[in-house]
Amino acid sequence: MKSPIAIKRGTVAAVFIDLQEEHRQDERYLVEGFEKILANVQRLQAVARQNHVPLYHWAYIVDLDRQERPFHPLGPDGKSAFSDKSDPLTDICHEVAPTNGETFLIKAEASAFRTGPAADQLRASGIEWLVVAGVWTEACIDATVKDALAKGFRVLLVKDACGSGSAAMHQTAILNLANRLYGGAVTDTDGACRLLAGETATAWQVEGSVPLRFTFDNAAELYADL
Repeated sequence: MKSPIAIKRGTVAAVFIDLQEEHRQDERYLVEGFEKILANVQRLQAVARQNHVPLYHWAYIVDLDRQERPFHPLGPDGKSAFSDKSDPLTDICHEVAPTNGETFLIKAEASAFRTGPAADQLRASGIEWLVVAGVWTEACIDATVKDALAKGFRVLLVKDACGSGSAAMHQTAILNLANRLYGGAVTDTDGACRLLAGETATAWQVEGSVPLRFTFDNAAELYADL
């Protein structure tokens, strides 16, 4: 259900996942509506910076020389079919790239929090809430959110600042996460900006067990109502 929430200043960080050039330049891995997602992320980043909210940026980069992946898809050149370490399209899109010493991390798997010190560092700095945006919703966003919850963070999932290969893939992934987003909330960019600024905003929070019983026919409507 929707209800007003607020986030205490100093307890929130903004997390941006895999906003890389391949998702708007590589025909195989285009994200639907990516330009709009980037515009929404720019708004989130601007408000976060204005309000001294720490920003964390992740990029997914595959280095097959350092990590064995027996079933990983390869291109004709024997390199990773996506996000290869030698591909310049793994760069974060310039308009949402880290600035002024903001944290930039590379991950070699879907979740930003499966390995590495980031979760411990965030917790040590007093962070309780993570505002999450990025791509792809059913893959790296899903894995990151689930691992963040398992590590005790509250997640504010910004639905219109995430995306995937199609609207259906994105919307159903958001609904799946919303059904189990215990302790967290779902909102849009407008709501997230208000919360980052220390204001109160209305957000959707899960109650009970799997309340969003979506179908092919009603998924878009339920997503819009979040």
